[in-house]
This record gives sequence, structure tokens and C-alpha cells, in this order.
Amino acid sequence: MLEVLLAQAFWLVGSAYAANAFPPLIAGHRPLDKGKMFHNRRLLGDGKTIEGTVAGILFGLFYGAVQILVQPYIPLSVGGKDLGLLTITPAIVILLVAGTMIGDIAGSFIKRRVRLERGASAPIMDQLGFVIVALLLVSLVAPISIEIWIILVVLTPVIHWLANLIGYYAMHVKKTPW
Repeated sequence: MLEVLLAQAFWLVGSAYAANAFPPLIAGHRPLDKGKMFHNRRLLGDGKTIEGTVAGILFGLFYGAVQILVQPYIPLSVGGKDLGLLTITPAIVILLVAGTMIGDIAGSFIKRRVRLERGASAPIMDQLGFVIVALLLVSLVAPISIEIWIILVVLTPVIHWLANLIGYYAMHVKKTPW
């Protein structure tokens, strides 16, 4: 049963993970907030760039389009167990990608308000903000079981942490290992 829930969870969240993972790979130079201030602090900071945001959106949409194209060829069951994968639709992909970007940008906005500098760790917000907003938006058009929510809330921080370690130590695209 756990393996089926894991398959369902990761099938659903693929576009969100793709959209969240891609921006650090882009060497963006134009801040999304264009240097604007809010209460004497940058709105978002230099870490959120136009190039990274656009790249994240495009990669998330690309990933979702691939899912839509391949889903007719994915078996409905494995070893006699019904996978029960959610049918990925363009609306679901768009909501996942939009939620990811909104959650990540909102996290940066909040971090600036509480005076955390770029790269400073904000454990729950950094790892879960994007996926929670993405899932909330998708919940408007598709049911997401409590089990899927739990799996993603528990495993996303671990996956996020491992991805950041790889980005920092192996790929040198992250300025901090968190």
C-alpha cells in the first residue's frame, strides 16, 4: 500500500518539483522585484530573478506536458495493485506550477519581512511553502487524499535538503547547502 501511495504522490507533484528545482540552475541577473522596497526592506531580494522564475515556469509546464503525453502508456496496475494515479490535466499542471512559484515567492517576501537575508535558512517555509501552495491550488480541481498530503509534507523537506546538497556540493549552483 505504501508503494502505491508513494507512486500517487510523486506522480501528482512532479510539475511542482520540476518548477521549484529549475530556477537555481539559471544564472538570473534581473531581480523579480526590480529592487523595490517595502518597509525599508527589499520586496524579495536578488535571489528571485525574472530569468529563474520564467525558467521554473517553463520547465514545470514542460514536465507536466510530458506527463500528459506519457500517461496513456503508464500501466494502471503493477503486480496486481491498482496504482490509482491521478489523471494529469493541463489545469492541474498550471495550478501546480503557479502554486509552486507563488509559494516560493511568498516565502521570500516573508523572509525579508522577518529580516532574514538571502540564503538564510527558514526550515519549514523553504522546504514546504512551494508544495503546500501548489497542492492547495490543485485541491480546487482534484481531490488529494490526506495520505498524499502527509507523504508529501514528510518527504518533501528531505528531498529538498538532498537536492540542495547536490546543488551546493556537486553542481555549485547553490550558495548555501540548504
